[in-house]
Amino acid sequence: MEENKSTDPRTEIKPDIFDKIMHLPVFRIFEPFYKRNKGALMYLFFGALATFVNFAVAWVSKRGLESAGASDGVVTFLSTSIAWVAAAGFAYITNRTWVFHSLIKSKKGILAEALSFFSGRLFTYFVEIFMMWLFNTVIGFNYWVIKVIANIVVLILNYVISKLIVFRKRADK
Repeated sequence: MEENKSTDPRTEIKPDIFDKIMHLPVFRIFEPFYKRNKGALMYLFFGALATFVNFAVAWVSKRGLESAGASDGVVTFLSTSIAWVAAAGFAYITNRTWVFHSLIKSKKGILAEALSFFSGRLFTYFVEIFMMWLFNTVIGFNYWVIKVIANIVVLILNYVISKLIVFRKRADK
């Protein structure tokens, strides 16, 4: 993280909990690397947590749907969809706050930002649904193997969309 020399409080990024942790004596050796790569490290960290949320919710919903006697196609579609909603909500909050440090504060600006974020995530949701349908339901590959591969593809696409479109550095006017 670069020091922000601006005196405009709208663009000032204050040290967060991760900056404080990296400044502890035991972690100081890693601090220069952390500062140079903070954005990517934060995205990987919260991306891993969002993936955990996705997998945990998918596992719970898949088990529930299977025990209810749903067909394989319905189980795949609904468990993937339910998991997407949970993971996308978690990802928006963490990406906005800790990864991209959104400077937008107005309700209108946040609504536009959230709409942009969830539109991008909806696109990658369809990528994941297509991959799950094709490789699990049609071809018959293992659900969890395809889920891992699809999530890697989605993680990369989500980063590109978030970095280049959703969280471009801008503040409310």
